[in-house]
Amino acid sequence: MDYWYNPLDANESILSFGDITGKVQVIAFTTALISLFEHPAGACEDEEATVTINWAELRSGHHKCCYTLGHKLHHGDWVRQVTYNASLDAIISSTTSNTNTVVLAWREKSKKHLKMTSFHIAQGIHGFDYHSQLNLIATAGIDNKVCLWNPYVVSKPVGVLWGHSASVIAVQFFAARKQLFSFSRDKVLRLWDIQHQLSIQRISCFFPKSQDFRCLFHFDEAHGRLFISFNNQLALLAMKSEAGKRVTSHKKAVTCVLYNSVLKQVISSDVGSTVSFWMIDTGQKIKQFTGCHGNAEISTMAQDANETRLLTGSTDGTIKVWDLNGCCHHTLNVGQEGAVDISHILVLKKTILVTGWDRSITVFRSQNFNQFSIQPEEWKGGIQHHDDILCAAFSPPQTLVTGSYDGEIVLWNNSTENAHYVLHPDYQRLLKSKSDAGLQKLPGAGRSPSTHSTYDQATLGACSFEMDTECNHAVMRLCFLEARKNITGTGGANLVSCGGSGYVRFWDTFKKHLLAEFLAHSGVGSIIMSTDKSNRYLATGDLEGWLKIWNIEEYCLNSSKNKLTQAPALIRSFRPHEDWISSLEMCELGGRSLILSASADCSVCVTDVCGVPVQIFGQEKHWQLENCFSVPKRDTNLMGHKIQEKSIKEIPLFSKEESCLDPSKHSLLDKKTYSVRPSEVINLGVKYMETHDLYDGGIIRKSCSSFRSLSIGTLKELPEVKKPAFLLDPEKYFREGPEEQCPQIPEFPSLSETLKAIFDEKNLFPKEILDHERRAKHLCQETSSEVKIKRNKKPL
Repeated sequence: MDYWYNPLDANESILSFGDITGKVQVIAFTTALISLFEHPAGACEDEEATVTINWAELRSGHHKCCYTLGHKLHHGDWVRQVTYNASLDAIISSTTSNTNTVVLAWREKSKKHLKMTSFHIAQGIHGFDYHSQLNLIATAGIDNKVCLWNPYVVSKPVGVLWGHSASVIAVQFFAARKQLFSFSRDKVLRLWDIQHQLSIQRISCFFPKSQDFRCLFHFDEAHGRLFISFNNQLALLAMKSEAGKRVTSHKKAVTCVLYNSVLKQVISSDVGSTVSFWMIDTGQKIKQFTGCHGNAEISTMAQDANETRLLTGSTDGTIKVWDLNGCCHHTLNVGQEGAVDISHILVLKKTILVTGWDRSITVFRSQNFNQFSIQPEEWKGGIQHHDDILCAAFSPPQTLVTGSYDGEIVLWNNSTENAHYVLHPDYQRLLKSKSDAGLQKLPGAGRSPSTHSTYDQATLGACSFEMDTECNHAVMRLCFLEARKNITGTGGANLVSCGGSGYVRFWDTFKKHLLAEFLAHSGVGSIIMSTDKSNRYLATGDLEGWLKIWNIEEYCLNSSKNKLTQAPALIRSFRPHEDWISSLEMCELGGRSLILSASADCSVCVTDVCGVPVQIFGQEKHWQLENCFSVPKRDTNLMGHKIQEKSIKEIPLFSKEESCLDPSKHSLLDKKTYSVRPSEVINLGVKYMETHDLYDGGIIRKSCSSFRSLSIGTLKELPEVKKPAFLLDPEKYFREGPEEQCPQIPEFPSLSETLKAIFDEKNLFPKEILDHERRAKHLCQETSSEVKIKRNKKPL
């Protein structure tokens, strides 16, 4: 059976179907939006009543808003598939017979008569598909072949695709790429290139191991998903999105992003259990931890007050506490009964609160942090929510709020762990303490024997406690506006919530009143948000990758009886991501407010509120933050305080909650490590390790990273170095001087003359003396020549 309607005129539609006797029937509707059939006379006026339409009435033309067509060309063979194609204006049907295997019933101009053509395919086919742009019909042959047919040429196929070793049971075109899927009885999926008629991909061994099965095959081209049914099982194959020219920060979808103000680094996590560290100044990756929770997804992260510990929550039901060098100090066993969906981790001074998969709060207390593996304890306040708690927020000194899937926000006293009020967009109610009310246990409560306080019947009134099944009020994020110091006197908003249906709401937790709500993102489902420390800007992100920045500095500063529905000033609206935004974080750097966003498109982006270009962590070219964000710094005097540059030693060691307590006490997660066991080698030459804390009964001192205590300052400028004289005046030392004249050596009287004079006096002049005279004269000439050559050599 197949139903088609005209996208330009929905009144025109066609319902086609075939039966086991080989008949193909068509009902063509002309006023489908108004009525499919004539209303029978005397029929019941009830809209939900069932009306029976006789087939003989349809064929006789009794119903003026429709007419029928049909043929019997298949001659008693079971019609396996039938469809109407608008581009051909024909009804296409097929059987497993080798005669009239595929029949094309062309509609004539009158639209009420059919002209028949058919293909004869040996052994028959299981199915077919038509590509309008290529004008080709692909058939899934029982003879293991995929044939391509021109609908106007019935004699033979224009192409045959060989490769399957079993009968082909389904085919479907990938129209945008001009490719074809085919699936055979031996559970082998092939993807073909139509132009070259070649198999470009083969997939097998991923499907259920059922022997005899009936297969339904559907490819959702818009989302790149292929569905294949096997009796009562459904297989889903999702195409990996092409990266193209877009830069990605992670190999898999990013789930959370944080900013470490001490190290000025961005921390991001993904579904592949990988944590990456980035320099916010340049976008350079510093280090990366892989396999933090094995193959389980990291769903959320958090930091302690000192920003020296990182907590990662995973779908395997554990939370691990790491230092920034990759050492695991503790494992918090959240899901004692298996995998859980951890959506939020809240680190306080003496406790760590975890929410996301249950109606109760999971708590880990400080006295248990002398062990490596830590078990949760019971939350004293019991169960106060009707649905799963998704998020939480804390405001010093003791106000805790939790938001659930059904839209309820419960206010707690963190010291006593008792709830005292419930806020909801449609109602508010007071909760009695356990000492004043009888305790009732909710059916299907959490994993521990928790209790539920009775309600104030006068307050409940006409309030409805129906479950919010459509997630219209689901509270995805909660944020206290802590920069608003004098809000108790003016009665303004001090709490912001967002979530289902794209709404943002402002609450006054002192007067238990909803002050304002506005639609931030329309028609995109639930949203998330983040605000800066000065509470001047609010950033919201949706499921389509859009990010909006609002100015809330002057929004809801005073109390009002009527709920405000006007939105605050919208500063910027843009789309930095191609997929849904999973995490947002706002931070201050150099007097500028920056927005960090993480998305399922595998990227982490940074930008500011003024509209500078979006930078992606992981891009090949690193940026310089001062050059990239060259807009004027915002006037910090508007917020009544000045941003002060602090060195590492000046950063407070405690949160705002801790600052009002004894400063000599140490943070919950700061403990000294005594023994270390190495674990897995990670990327970039970094290792992460799981460590055990051994409590020796004394004071547990805080351990910091190896380079935490170093004072890093700017280097002093070196004095100017004087160049040597031979570099300043090389001609003076290396120029070629005039040839020096050798000094004249006085000629001494020759030996022969001296001896001659002596022998003349004695009349003695033998022949041997004359020979000695010749040799001496020759020797003097050679010596004089060597001296002259040495003196003519040039100086170096």
